[in-house]
Amino acid sequence: MGDAQLKARIRSLGIRLGFDAIGFAGIELGAAETGLAAWLAAGHHGEMDYMARHGSARTRPAELVPGTLSVITARINYLAGGVDAALGELAQPGQAYVSVYARGRDYHKVLRARLKALAMAVGAEIGSFGYRVFTDSAPVMEVALAEKSGLGWRGKHTLLISREAGSFFFLGEIYTDLPLLPDAPLAEHCGSCFACSSACPTGAITGPYKLDARRCISYLTIELKGAIPVELRPLIGNRIYGCDDCQLICPWNKFAQAAAVPDFVEVRNSLDRATLLDLFAWSEAEFNQRMQGSAIRRIGYRKWLSNIAVALGNLLQATPLGADQRDLDGIVAALKARVGDGNDLVSESVWWALGRSRALDALAIDAESGHPLLKAGKSA
Repeated sequence: MGDAQLKARIRSLGIRLGFDAIGFAGIELGAAETGLAAWLAAGHHGEMDYMARHGSARTRPAELVPGTLSVITARINYLAGGVDAALGELAQPGQAYVSVYARGRDYHKVLRARLKALAMAVGAEIGSFGYRVFTDSAPVMEVALAEKSGLGWRGKHTLLISREAGSFFFLGEIYTDLPLLPDAPLAEHCGSCFACSSACPTGAITGPYKLDARRCISYLTIELKGAIPVELRPLIGNRIYGCDDCQLICPWNKFAQAAAVPDFVEVRNSLDRATLLDLFAWSEAEFNQRMQGSAIRRIGYRKWLSNIAVALGNLLQATPLGADQRDLDGIVAALKARVGDGNDLVSESVWWALGRSRALDALAIDAESGHPLLKAGKSA
């Protein structure tokens, strides 16, 4: 089987297994290696120490998996509900916003299984060959490889964009010892558009193709183990796990394709319409049970509560002075019930949230005897 014929066959098998596009990349990533080194040197990775581990293996596939000659790249759409629906959720301060990618089954499990199935299907036709599959689970430059393989171009927000499918998709890779010829990369089509950086709530997109993760809401609500910096909390809004703003505003996502894989089509735990108070009421056992098989579970229950407490503080700040007192009382009561949680991360976030209330005196919260950050939070 010649190269072109084999690549066509791999593509056909990939589509049959539910992938939306398959590409082929070489293993030379010199430009990506230079960019990664500069990003790390600037400290823009924050506490994500794993980004600096493994030396050059992240940008040199043959060092990570000896014998690698080419990389099969794959993408699979995950958008459920549509862009307009997600924008509508962000406009409701009392609704919890969970990044669209995390509303279904853990994508690591779904993509890894399908990538293995693809490799096995190829092996069944051509005989045994060396391979290893990845999906956001090892030191792999996923966007750089996908870009080299022609699956899209890197947008100014640093994510991959496709003319046909926008950017709401997952990426996966198969490192292989098959000497497959790479596909041609695509030209970028962002032009003079800066919608993504203008829309970023925290200013994390510091320039075209430059992201300071330390300000990114996805980092702050997922990767950061400790408390979200006080100065950034009011900018979090109702986002409790991840952020999609830079994608939702991107003109190319007018062409975003809806998910077809049931694991991503099905929204678990009504996360597309759950309120902050509903989720804040979950016990730890309920969190662990409900989030079984979800990417969200890895942040842990305490980080989950802390994120929601910050969002509830923003809700208190956003609540009009003439609002129904029962609404305010319900939010404050839920927060006060968590004060004695026994976890510093949760308690500190709760006290900060209480201090965000415009009706502080009317709610009879004693700022002098409360947490020291309560008064600071009132003006933060």
